[in-house]
Amino acid sequence: MTGHEDDKRDETEGREEPKVHDKRRIDPVTGEPREPAADAAASGAAPSPGADASADDAPAAAPAEGTPADDLSEADRALLEGEAAAIEAERAALQAKSEQQQDELARLKADYVNYRNRTERERAGDRDATVASVITTMLPALDDLDLADKHGDLAEGPLAIVAQKLRASFEQLGVVKLGEVGEAFDIDKHEAVAQLPNPEVTEMVVADVVQAGYRVGERVLRAAKVAVFVPAE
Repeated sequence: MTGHEDDKRDETEGREEPKVHDKRRIDPVTGEPREPAADAAASGAAPSPGADASADDAPAAAPAEGTPADDLSEADRALLEGEAAAIEAERAALQAKSEQQQDELARLKADYVNYRNRTERERAGDRDATVASVITTMLPALDDLDLADKHGDLAEGPLAIVAQKLRASFEQLGVVKLGEVGEAFDIDKHEAVAQLPNPEVTEMVVADVVQAGYRVGERVLRAAKVAVFVPAE
């Protein structure tokens, strides 16, 4: 090694390394504003004795541009309140529409039930009317069977079998015979053709059935003609 190279090396070692001081107010990594103490530390200079007091008295640094603020602006708050009001109004409208549809559904169900009941009554009424029309034309034949039965002509034989089958058919059609000896007189199903005073009764009672009556369902085809006992005066 030459003497010239030794002198150059000694000169390089004795020279102080250059220092780079970052004096930027915004931290390039975090984007946050730097405190004065941090700036001093970054620059390598010691803070002055009054630096802490001046830092406390100084107003807080405003948020840097582009950083979120803690509080919403008046415009943003008004926008959010408007959206909330619109959502509430839509919810109320949907609820009102739902209640209206439920009411309409309930009315439809009630109308259907009424229609079904009315239809069933009409069908039953039509059936009773048809049966009544047929039975009414056969009442004279039933009267002849009753007379034959009273005279003992239906005790046995083919005619008795025919009468039994005919009456069974009428019962299947819902035909009910009216008029029984001893029952209370009912103006809706009895027609009094004779009154017989009787001290043993306290009300009008059927004494004899002159001609039987008939009904189908609630429809009286013919009232029974009866003689009745009446209380004696």
